[in-house]
Amino acid sequence: MIYDEFKYLEKFIQYCLDTHFDGQSGSGAPQLPPMEEWSVHVPDILWEADLTKDEKTLLLLALCPHVYGNLLDSVIQGKLDSTGDFPQLGGVRGKNFRGFLPTGETVLFLLGGTELEHRKKVYRYFSADHFFAENYILWLEEAPEGEPMTSGKLVLSQDYVDLFLQGKVSKPRFSLKFPAERITTEMEWDDLVLNPETQDQIRELRTWLAHGDTLMYDWGMSKKLKPGYRALFHGPPGTGKTLTASLLGKYTGKEVYKIDLSMVVSKFIGETEKNLANLLARTEKTDSILFFDEADALFGKRTSVRDAHDKYANQEVSYLLQRIENYSGLVILASNLKSNIDDAFVRRFQAIINFPLPKASERLLIWQKAFPKKVRLHTDVDLPGISQKYELSGAEIMNVVQFACLRALQVGKETIHGPDILKGVKREFQKGGRIMR
Repeated sequence: MIYDEFKYLEKFIQYCLDTHFDGQSGSGAPQLPPMEEWSVHVPDILWEADLTKDEKTLLLLALCPHVYGNLLDSVIQGKLDSTGDFPQLGGVRGKNFRGFLPTGETVLFLLGGTELEHRKKVYRYFSADHFFAENYILWLEEAPEGEPMTSGKLVLSQDYVDLFLQGKVSKPRFSLKFPAERITTEMEWDDLVLNPETQDQIRELRTWLAHGDTLMYDWGMSKKLKPGYRALFHGPPGTGKTLTASLLGKYTGKEVYKIDLSMVVSKFIGETEKNLANLLARTEKTDSILFFDEADALFGKRTSVRDAHDKYANQEVSYLLQRIENYSGLVILASNLKSNIDDAFVRRFQAIINFPLPKASERLLIWQKAFPKKVRLHTDVDLPGISQKYELSGAEIMNVVQFACLRALQVGKETIHGPDILKGVKREFQKGGRIMR
């Protein structure tokens, strides 16, 4: 069964072909069903946009290959079998999808006809300031250099394909086109041990996530403030930067994506900007939190210009600065050293949050929270003494706890002994090139 809106599209294409080849269509132009009668789910943004008939038809044309792969072929090929080749219709074949894929030329033929003024109107549907482009709904794929723009393939955003067909956007999957991994945690805020000053600053981030829209739109600050919020987490490894980002997402209902910088940064000129732009465009629509770990690789200090490569590298950093500054959600950059981040970025952070190594009292709290409830500590375990003597990060303490628990399981016991903890501490010191005293 073909949905009514696509029956309309089929009849409309047939009407356009008949009119062109025969000089008459045999009947009047078909009537487009109102959107409330469409069988696909219509996203809210399209209800509110007051689209024209041509714009709605354009949406159906872009969506059709995702719903009825052979519909366009059947109606077009039936006519071309009797009339021969017709390049004005445009259209291409995909690499895997062998059906008819509409191009800008297809849109021009169907909606613009041969009248120049009508065709100029259709061109505007693909301009950068049109509703479709501003909201990343549909566009024309970039044409080969020197060829008309309209030879590019008509592309409907995968997010809007999902919205039309499922009523919700599918979560992005890690890939070369989306080099970001969704991070989650089963831990709670009570499991995170930070010093009071750091905790206060994290509460500010939670406040912005909860009330940022109220500040920007209800209170009218969108005219005075740039969109989004940018925070720098700096401090030694294992001090809670990634866990904090995960918890911020967990308690605000937002997805947190950790960016794989090795896949974003490219040695080829222009590719880094393209990779980052694609990633930001995808996550911005889902109001996700972006977490750049080891951000020095992407947002490091600009160098003095000695050659063309240095000049380009500095231009790349400037582009990244501009693009991140216009991101409407929360962006977190994490670095081991604040001094590694370019000063131009630092000036634009709303929050710069230090994650220092925990003090003895904080280490004791981490030790006490770290062990599973099923085990007991032997009387030879002196957690206050261990906390006081050995400077370890939270992640290092968890490594020691894991080691000691595995030692207990190895001998079939549920008791943790002091020597096993100390051996685990020694291993952590050796990994870091430190001497245990």
